[in-house]
Amino acid sequence: MQLWVGLGNPGAKYAGTRHNIGFMALDRIAEDHGFGPWKSKFQGQISEGRLGSERIVLLKPETFMNNSGQSVRAAADFYKFTVEDLTVFHDELDLAPGKCRLKQGGGHAGHNGLRSIHAHLSPDYQRVRLGIGHPGHKDRVAGYVLADFAKSEEQMLDDLKRGLSDGATALASGDGQKFLNAVSLRTAPPRSSTGTRPEKIQTERPAKPAAAPEDTRSPLEKLKDKFGR
Repeated sequence: MQLWVGLGNPGAKYAGTRHNIGFMALDRIAEDHGFGPWKSKFQGQISEGRLGSERIVLLKPETFMNNSGQSVRAAADFYKFTVEDLTVFHDELDLAPGKCRLKQGGGHAGHNGLRSIHAHLSPDYQRVRLGIGHPGHKDRVAGYVLADFAKSEEQMLDDLKRGLSDGATALASGDGQKFLNAVSLRTAPPRSSTGTRPEKIQTERPAKPAAAPEDTRSPLEKLKDKFGR
């Protein structure tokens, strides 16, 4: 049994923001894999289901990002989850939009949701880092993450969510590489072969023998040439 947490902020105001990509990821997984309805519990929303042989509890904390750890700790205590059972889906400024990486443990890199989980539990959980790109200057970060995805990013976002859903069963089984491959097939599908056909070799045919010149001699001339004069 595992606890998968998507980070974000509650309410319609934040639903489409870059900071809420963790919520979006869990929503897509729950929908595609037939999870149960979302219910209010543990200061958040939970949905339960199965991925392969694994039972999964999905949690979207509603404490606002800075206090995400409160909700995660409440769910972990109730189900007796350890950090080895925990996977957190979150936005990542240091990855290009649409990129996805897995990471086990480590620092929070200034992400307030991760910072809160560290404080309430431990840093030793698995993270699914979902790239949103960087605005270019640290003073613009707050406004950037709380802004909606641009229209031009909609296809990228949809491909990423589809990939996460495609690979969810592999992630639940512990096959991180297969999970990342599934995401990549959606976000960066292999191009079809554009190689040229091999050049057709022209085989040289033997030349036809030249036709004999037409014999224009009269019958009498032919007899003379045959028997001599």
